[in-house]
Amino acid sequence: MEFGTGGGGGSGWDNDSSSDPQRRKKCYHRHTANQIQRLEAMFKECPHPDEKQRLQLSRELGLAPRQIKFWFQNRRTQMKAQHERADNSALRAENDKIRCENIAIREALKNVICPSCGGPPLQDPYFDEHKLRIENAHLKEELDRVSSIAAKFIGRPISQLPPIHPPHFSSLELSMASFPSQEIGCPSLDLDLLPASSTSVPTLPYHHPIHLSAVDKSLMTEIATNAMAELLRLSQTNEPFWIKSTNDGRDVLDLETYEQAFPRPNSPFKNPHFRTEATRDSGVVIMNSEALVDMFMDSNKWTELFPTIVSIARTIEVISSGLLGTQNGSLQLMYQELQLLSPLVSTRHFYILRFCQQIEHGTWAVVDVSYNIPRENQIVSHSQCHRLPSGCLIQDMPNGYSKVTWIEHVEVEDRGSSHWLCRDLIHSGLAFGAERWLATLQRMSERLACLMMTGSSSQDLGGVIPSSEGKRSMMKLAQRMVNNFCASISSSHGHRWTTLSGMNEVGVRVTVHKSMDPGQPNGVVLSAATTIWLSVSPQTIFNFFKNDRTRSQWDVLSDGNPVQEVAHITNGSHPGNAISVLRAFNTSQNNMLILQESCIDSSGSLVVYCPVDLPAMNVVMSGEDPSSIPLLPSGFTILPDGRRDQGEGTSSSLDVHSRSGGSLLTVAFQILVSSLPSGKLNLESVTTVNNLISTTLHQIKTALNCHSS
Repeated sequence: MEFGTGGGGGSGWDNDSSSDPQRRKKCYHRHTANQIQRLEAMFKECPHPDEKQRLQLSRELGLAPRQIKFWFQNRRTQMKAQHERADNSALRAENDKIRCENIAIREALKNVICPSCGGPPLQDPYFDEHKLRIENAHLKEELDRVSSIAAKFIGRPISQLPPIHPPHFSSLELSMASFPSQEIGCPSLDLDLLPASSTSVPTLPYHHPIHLSAVDKSLMTEIATNAMAELLRLSQTNEPFWIKSTNDGRDVLDLETYEQAFPRPNSPFKNPHFRTEATRDSGVVIMNSEALVDMFMDSNKWTELFPTIVSIARTIEVISSGLLGTQNGSLQLMYQELQLLSPLVSTRHFYILRFCQQIEHGTWAVVDVSYNIPRENQIVSHSQCHRLPSGCLIQDMPNGYSKVTWIEHVEVEDRGSSHWLCRDLIHSGLAFGAERWLATLQRMSERLACLMMTGSSSQDLGGVIPSSEGKRSMMKLAQRMVNNFCASISSSHGHRWTTLSGMNEVGVRVTVHKSMDPGQPNGVVLSAATTIWLSVSPQTIFNFFKNDRTRSQWDVLSDGNPVQEVAHITNGSHPGNAISVLRAFNTSQNNMLILQESCIDSSGSLVVYCPVDLPAMNVVMSGEDPSSIPLLPSGFTILPDGRRDQGEGTSSSLDVHSRSGGSLLTVAFQILVSSLPSGKLNLESVTTVNNLISTTLHQIKTALNCHSS
């Protein structure tokens, strides 16, 4: 009988049944090099040959079929053993690595110190029940002591006071059905029970500082680097990633191609309740790349640059401050809330990593990507949005200009949370998309360029503002007015709105806050806003509000009297971007002027105005600091409704704003309820502001001859 040995040896042996002892020994016959080469080639092609293939090999190589069969068996066994040895070697190396890391962690724990007191850590990493009981006893003693002191002043101990529950505005039942106008004489309401904040500007609650280890920072750097690579690829590549929308010609991301290029198999957002918004836009900005980058990497300047979009922005931790005093390589952990100027749309909040990198001379990129921080450090426990690599590529151009390519890419949990009135606008990508960011950046960069101009034109300023210092002071005051207005209608977590029924199907949303800021009237401020749909284009509504001759048709505070523009400052290339000082004729308040700023770009427009007394306006026009002048602005925001006509084709910049579709109009008023921060909100004030909005909307619809159904 003949048997074939393992392929590695390439030999065979014969066993003769002869009685000769020497013949009983196994005689090995090594395969030739040609036979081994042919067998190896066949093994790579087919490790399990069938009987027909083995017979063909035996004829070609001059070997018995059983030799062929056993050679393949031994070769498969040899290959399996090799794989097992390789796997064992890899597992041993991984085990050694984990053991070394475990030892290093144990040694590091021996030297760890408390970040609060600098002392040694607790020996037991778990809660010590005995120590907690002792601390609880001390706290009870302290409570009893404070209660006895308080009893001397309020007549009874704290334990007898009613429990304090989280404030909830709706429990007051402030609806128009609950208090008709004849109930003005009802008792006033204690403001301490209302969901009021100390300022109209949304603020962040305190949260525990985040202590980042070297491992955390290394992970953040890796995430930011990968996000930057993705942003650069998406910003510099057209097809197949980006396709032109058949409706308006905008760049829309092809999700199937994107997922193939950037797979995320473990993404928690791949479920039917999440909706993807991905848009790209590019344009020229009147600002160089380094100036833009410096503003983007400063959270305060970032908020000032995008007041209509960014409700809150805060840098939580600076991971890297950049190289050689520049922003190149700067990495920050930030919290931000993004808004649409309507009380119907909730803000989108993100914890993000913001990374800045200089690609080459005159070219920078800034990328944002969501980052999950520990739950105990989160300001908002659950986020409905996840920010995929988004940001901009900035390329310098001659004369201080730059080309900006902006990408917005988010995944939003949409369980019917969008209000039906704004759903089309949000789902179209116009509400939070790249076009809105870029249009706002272009408009604000033009405004900053006008602010920095040293010369002044008497024709532009109406001959009232005597100097460029007065012009800058007026522009700063107007900017603060716009920021205050945007904050007053924000749907941030710091603002809780209550709906008053009876006006329309949407209702008027109201909220109150205690104003103690130097730039606002001291006391209690009631804010009210509502959003309606009108069947006219955004451009028509904007022109209506901008026209001084039609102001008496909607401004109920002017008592139907005409107004005159006494000063005018241009804010940009579009004539609608301007600051005006208006004076009303035949009014009882001759010492009162109206400061107004109007803004318009491809994403929408707003008109904000505020009464300012004549002495304060003279201070501003003389060029003095306007930060202490109190402002309580009201105004309008005008947005496209997002519903696209069937015949629409490619559109350019302002065509989006002036298309013939309907509009979303938000009306917002602020009134001073009491000049004392400890004042009380009465039902008369709520009724007054509700009637004010109702009357204003009725006059607007009558003047424009449109309906809001």
